[in-house]
Order: sequence, then C-alpha cells, then structure tokens
Amino acid sequence: MSHWSSTIGVTRYLIGDNTVQLGRSLKLLVAGASMISFGVVAGCAQQIDAQTLQQNQNSDVRALVNFGPRASGTQATEKASNYLQQQYRQAGYEVKVQTFTYPKFTDLGSNLTVDGKTIEGIALNGSQAGTPNARLVVVPNAGREADFAAVDAKGAIAIVKRGEIRFLNKAQNAVKAGAVGLVIVNTEPGNFYGTLGGDVQIPVLGLSGKSGSSLLQANQLRQANLAVNTRQGNVTGRNTIAHLPGVTQPKVILGGHYDSVVDSPGANDNASGTAAVLAIARQAAKTPLARQAWFVAFDGEEDGLHGSRAFVSQARPEFLKGLKGMLNFDMVGINDRLLVGGTESLTKLAKTTAPQVSTFGSRGGSDHAPFASAGVPVLFFYRGQDPNYHQPGDKQVDARLIDETARLGFNLASKISSQ
Repeated sequence: MSHWSSTIGVTRYLIGDNTVQLGRSLKLLVAGASMISFGVVAGCAQQIDAQTLQQNQNSDVRALVNFGPRASGTQATEKASNYLQQQYRQAGYEVKVQTFTYPKFTDLGSNLTVDGKTIEGIALNGSQAGTPNARLVVVPNAGREADFAAVDAKGAIAIVKRGEIRFLNKAQNAVKAGAVGLVIVNTEPGNFYGTLGGDVQIPVLGLSGKSGSSLLQANQLRQANLAVNTRQGNVTGRNTIAHLPGVTQPKVILGGHYDSVVDSPGANDNASGTAAVLAIARQAAKTPLARQAWFVAFDGEEDGLHGSRAFVSQARPEFLKGLKGMLNFDMVGINDRLLVGGTESLTKLAKTTAPQVSTFGSRGGSDHAPFASAGVPVLFFYRGQDPNYHQPGDKQVDARLIDETARLGFNLASKISSQ
C-alpha cells in the first residue's frame, strides 16, 4: 500500500522458509490441512478444494518474495511480471504488458546528527535534498498549524511525531512556521517509508521510533545537522493485464499492485493481494465471470499509484463508463478481520453477501483511487495494518486469509458482472 497518509493477535506463515510461525490468535485446522507446502500448482479447476487453493497462493507469494524487493524499475519487478504472465497464461488467459514512465525518487543516504551522534533515517518520497544546520525544535502533538504556533520554529529543524494528519500537512505547516527542515518520528520502533504527495521546499526525513523517540522528549536546546541526499530519475513501470481472448470490454476489473518498497520483500504488501487476484482468475477461468473480467497486477503503486493512474489515463472514456466495478486487493494476508470500503452501492453488496466483513472509510492510498476519481464504482479489500508494513520483515502471510478474501472477491465480482 502506498503511504500517502501518516496514519498506520497477528496470524501468519513465514514465507522465507518452511517454518510456520504461530501468531496470537491463529487456530490451526489440522484436520483440514492448514499446514501448506510450497509446491507450485499451475492452474485450478472451477471446483477445487481449499488445500489446493491455499497451496497455489502460498506458491505465488513465495515466488514473488523470492525475487527480492520489487521496487519499480528493478530486475526483481521484471521477474515478478514475467512470473505473473506465465501463471495467467497457464490459467488460460491472454496477457499483455502495459508500460509507462514516471519520475522515480531515490534516497541516496540521509541522516540527522545531534550532539555528534548520527542517526540514519529515510527521506520521505518527494523530499527536497538539503543539509541545513540549525537548532532542533520539538513540535508538540501531531504538527498541526496550532502546534507549530506554540514553539519558535523559524530558522530551525522541526521534529514531530508521526500520525493523525498527512505527511504533507506536517511539512506545509513546518514551512509556514519558517522551519528549514522537518524530521518525523515513527510511532512504531522501526523505520518507515512515506510519500509527501506534494511539493515542499524543505528537506523531510523519517526516523524510526527507536532512534527518534528520545529526541521528542528532550527539552534542552540542541544544535543539529539534517542531511537529506536524494535523486530524481525516470523508471519504466509494467502493468500486467490478463483476460480471455476477445474480452475487450469487461464489466469488472480485479487488481492489486505487485511492486514493493525498497528493502522490503513485500509478502503482505502486496504479494498477498496479487495472489488473491490470481486465485480469483484461476477459479473464474471456466465460469461466466471470465467473459466479463480483466485481471490486473499494477506496478508503481508504492511510488504514488503510477500503474493504476496510467491504466485509467490510457483507457478510452467508453471503456471506463462500461465498468460496473473495480475491486482492489491490498494487504489481505495478515489480521483476521477483513475490511471493505469504497462506493456505497458496492460496500452494501459486500455486507449483504458476507455480513461478517467490516466496512471502513476507504482512503485514497491504493490502486482503486484513480478509478474512483474517473467515476468507476470501487471496492477496496484490506485487512488493516501489519507490524512489518514497509519493513524487511514483511515475509509473512496466512494463506487461509488470502483464500477467504479471494472467495469473497470471486462471489462479489460474479454478482457485479451479472447485474
């Protein structure tokens, strides 16, 4: 999931090896064979047992994770796209790759030095480069305009905790207060990857909670040096699009992004959603749904929804008008509770079909957003935040949860396409 917002009992399997890690609330259905092997199964029939479905999904997630971090424009992403093309073709679909180019932000190594101690951090995507040396000022609360007004941030490097408002709002408030740089401290111990989502003329750095929380508690005047070293370049993204031959105007699109952030293998974010869409495609292959659907693995989501934006911008207006729904799957392999959000008519249909799901106010930080902006009804499948979100430890999913999500997605897509 793309981190456009600063707001962020787990059950999981470890995909990196054959060890199963038991979370706080995992209930193993031993008789039903919840312990999944990792053998690749190429396709599946319309009626298929739960164990085989989960084997497929574990194989897909493991394959994607084993390519390494799938940052857009890298060889790992190209290998992942090739794998997905192969899997869709084996399931009977025609596949094409839609390429697009966009400017790519790279952090070349950024840090904050306070009292002679250098703390490594991660520049927020879109941040200006810069090396201001100034006093460090702690901004209270979440960094709203009133919070900056409570301190003297003019000419200073402001430091504030993450959360409650968007990164861009914090940075804009820092600029209004006259700050020459901004440091945002994570509310979790680890580092985070964030996107500003707009132009701000000061360098902005993210610090882990472990490294930065003590700085938020300091009351004494401190001098600091902020070093944000960034570069902008162009990369080519690759959307992988699958459909049956002759299906030129689908009624429903099912999609999820397959790219990940740098340094994260992206099992839950978002090999899980990619595997769910692939599972639905396999299940749908010999059903009426396959004549009404396109299946898309989007690239460039983590850099700002570039793949889905390119898909929508390149689509004909009549193509978009012919869509009755876009179903987006992002981070569906961790946490028992399934959340759905989006267009009211589709969230109502989801609740009617599966009363146990919870609805939420879907944010714009995933690939359904460009479709919604184009007037297409959308439904977003999501299971909440993961402790390993955008971290090197994102190697874990529960195939049972992906299976549950895929089954509901198949049922809803079938209903939407038959309306």
